[in-house]
Amino acid sequence: MHLEPAQYAWGALAAFIIGFSKTGVPGTGIIMVPIMAAVFGGRLSVGATLPMLVCADCMAVSFYRAHAQWDHLRKLAPWVVAGLFAGTALLDVLGNTHPKHDIVGPIIGGLVLAMLGVSLLRGKLGDRLVPHSKEGKAITGLVAGFSTMVSNAAGPVMAIYMTSAEMAKNQLMGTTAWYFFIFNLSKVPLLFWLNYRHPTQPMFTVDTFIFNLEMLPIIVIAGFTGKALLPHIPQKPFNVTVLVLATIAALYLFVPK
Repeated sequence: MHLEPAQYAWGALAAFIIGFSKTGVPGTGIIMVPIMAAVFGGRLSVGATLPMLVCADCMAVSFYRAHAQWDHLRKLAPWVVAGLFAGTALLDVLGNTHPKHDIVGPIIGGLVLAMLGVSLLRGKLGDRLVPHSKEGKAITGLVAGFSTMVSNAAGPVMAIYMTSAEMAKNQLMGTTAWYFFIFNLSKVPLLFWLNYRHPTQPMFTVDTFIFNLEMLPIIVIAGFTGKALLPHIPQKPFNVTVLVLATIAALYLFVPK
């Protein structure tokens, strides 16, 4: 697989966004999804992105590990696992088809917008419908697991959940860091299985892994940049920025690709 200089440039931008979002402003990470899809194609971009995400997750965990709210993670975990398997099943089915357009993006976008609406209206809708209620945790976990498996697009889902729980910045960063570190690693064997099932439509290749290694310095630089900027961002603008970026990303998922 040969990448043109322009593709490398776009890939480098995606790598910087990944590193910055993991340690600075989480909502910015979703921007890399369409960029990586443009460089590698939709299906291959999922696996091509994963090693870079795991690398950035390691940095985020090292910076914010002490601030995680484990109660939230424990309650989300069973539903996230179910979502991961649902996403894997869909990718398996799509491995036998050749759809003209991305059919997953609009589904995820609609779910994210629905969650955003519930979050913004939680004062009027009652406790059972808020994202951090019992029912909300189930929906959040399922959608987050499904969306991270099929397109690495769980960022907006988790951003809405974390901000609705009214966490402080460091708590949000720490909880998000551990969430993505654990579940991105969980995706590795599932991607290997999909590669075995559909060798003609791989989720990753040797070339994508070499690309990941080349992007490693950029991810590290971006990670330290995000960490340096986070203390200077006030809490309220931080929450607003995360939600706005989640909304923009969700709307973008409706654009035909």
